[in-house]
Amino acid sequence: MVNRQLIDPESIVVVGASNNTGKPGGKLFHNILHGSFRGKLYAVNPGEDEIQGKPSFRAIKDLPESELAILAIPAAFCVEAVRELARDKGTKAFIIVSAGFGEESEEGARIEREIAGICNANDAALIGPNCIGVMTTAYQGVFTLPVPKLDPAGCDFISGSGATAVFIMEAGLQKGLKFNTVFSVGNSAQLGVEDVLQYLDETFTEQSSKVKMLYFESIKDPDRLLRHAMNLIRKGCRIAAIKAGTSEAGSRAASSHTGAMASSDLAVDVLFKKAGIIRCHGREELTTVASVLLYPKAGGRNFAIITHAGGPAVMLTDTLAAGNLHVPKITGKKADELLMHLFPGSSVANPIDILATGNAEQVGICIDYCEKYFDQINGIVVIFGTPGLFPVYDVYDVLDRKMKQCKKPIYPVLPSVTTAEGEVREFQSRGHINFPDEVLLGQALGKVYNTPEPAGDKVYLEGIDIQKIREIIDRAGNGYLEPEAVQSVLDAAGISRVREVVVTGGEALRTSASELGYPLVMKVVGPVHKSDVGGVVMNIRDEKTLMEAFQTMKKIEHYKGVLIQQMLEGTELFVGAVYEPGFGHVILCGLGGIYVEALKDTASGLAPLSMAEANSMIRSLKSSKILDGTRGKEGVNKHKFAETVVRLSSFLRYATEIAELDMNPLIGNKESITVVDARIRIEKQKKTAV
Repeated sequence: MVNRQLIDPESIVVVGASNNTGKPGGKLFHNILHGSFRGKLYAVNPGEDEIQGKPSFRAIKDLPESELAILAIPAAFCVEAVRELARDKGTKAFIIVSAGFGEESEEGARIEREIAGICNANDAALIGPNCIGVMTTAYQGVFTLPVPKLDPAGCDFISGSGATAVFIMEAGLQKGLKFNTVFSVGNSAQLGVEDVLQYLDETFTEQSSKVKMLYFESIKDPDRLLRHAMNLIRKGCRIAAIKAGTSEAGSRAASSHTGAMASSDLAVDVLFKKAGIIRCHGREELTTVASVLLYPKAGGRNFAIITHAGGPAVMLTDTLAAGNLHVPKITGKKADELLMHLFPGSSVANPIDILATGNAEQVGICIDYCEKYFDQINGIVVIFGTPGLFPVYDVYDVLDRKMKQCKKPIYPVLPSVTTAEGEVREFQSRGHINFPDEVLLGQALGKVYNTPEPAGDKVYLEGIDIQKIREIIDRAGNGYLEPEAVQSVLDAAGISRVREVVVTGGEALRTSASELGYPLVMKVVGPVHKSDVGGVVMNIRDEKTLMEAFQTMKKIEHYKGVLIQQMLEGTELFVGAVYEPGFGHVILCGLGGIYVEALKDTASGLAPLSMAEANSMIRSLKSSKILDGTRGKEGVNKHKFAETVVRLSSFLRYATEIAELDMNPLIGNKESITVVDARIRIEKQKKTAV
């Protein structure tokens, strides 16, 4: 648990403090000593009586009581130090920056676990080991640079990696991004990213930072991350995050279409989407998104671009369009009036090009017109650099003033960070952020405006018999369910399926075919991929064709029988699910049949899904227009398609033993969505978090 002693300690001891600021213990002590900390600061070093002008203790036993201890000593000595501090000195918070723990060896992992156990037994918070430390407005307990001036109006930053935290801060500070708190959790022996996020959620007030940046190397508790991220966003926060280490295609031996298409990376995507977290893939993107989030949100998707350089404006326009944002044409009386204030050859059509000779006064006039007269404009981007012929302080003064006056957000793109270094630095010193790359800004705006709000958390259970589904799964062993059991699961879930019968003999086949009525489809029972072995025959219209197909299928390897079913007409659809350890079931949907793998046009979400989420998934498909009906072909009932997706996602919440599930194809038309073929694979071995 994160506690007061970790966030705002009255006393701090650095164990391993040094006079050498080239060592972690020395730099730690220096950063705290010269930072914002106003409490009692102690040092422990067995070979020194004074550290950086402050008295030093030779041993922990000589110390006064200390609320927070920061350890910069070899891993082998940390256990006894933590035990003595917790037992004798009332220490309730620990930060261990030392390496040599679980990241290096099993013995290091054992030491790490022992330290965590001591902290848990003493109700003490533990950050690390193998981290750079923590920075709050009360103290700067890190051994690295940069040490930013913390600002309550800045963002909270939690990182699973110390070195990456440093690089991300560097990238952000260059733009003028402000930080409120920084937590580097390292190996997360006790407290990880999710724990700190939970603390920020549970202590949130109107004065708290509204922007959170997260860097994960592993997500240990996806459910907790989801819950607290959703809570924070619903309270008015925005969250941007990187999850590294998900490039593998998936470690499972997938035997279904769904399993083959799913991956750990997809699980992260759907988790973030469900929570409302903006996913980023690099430090420049993360810090640019966070910078955008610190601005007031524009009231719509329409942007004006004011520029004296055509190329960057064109690139930004293209990038905004790719993100479904707009640079609408500006016309009319006020546009003509604005043009009169500019030099001949200028354009106000949007982008508003004031030419290379444009000046500070003209920049201000353009901003005023966008703010006051062009109601269709929701946000303003100003691109203004310099060729180095003259200073541009006056332009940036105008920009500073207008940003403070205008209600519409103004995003400054000041690309001349070398040529106009002094002017940009002066502009940022007034509390502003600079976006030096217009394409990165456009991409960030697209991510911000296209990331959905947190999903609803109510599970749809109408007409779903969870008890019956549980009974079927509890009776089943590992492997694929028999067709009759699959049918029972679908019936219990209220998912419509085609009438079908499994038979093994010729007479039963004739009788069942007569009862179902022609035309029919026959499928072999036994092999997993039926089409690959010639195990599917369509459009059987008479008994002769029926029996010929039956004789052929009996010769297929792994044959157990045949399944016959009514042949339906409509569009082939696909819905599937795969269990991702720690995350739950990832749901996929799209066009079915051969198109699942051929087109790879699928949408995904994390169970359980709401109707709004399912509808959004269907709308996001590239083939969505096909589902509406094209070239005289009937469309499908999208509402019932979404309901099928939701029903599947709901019952899977109570059936984590289902490792993979395919419903492919479903036949959709205007009246119904009907499952034609389905497979369910059970895997009852213990699941572990990823």
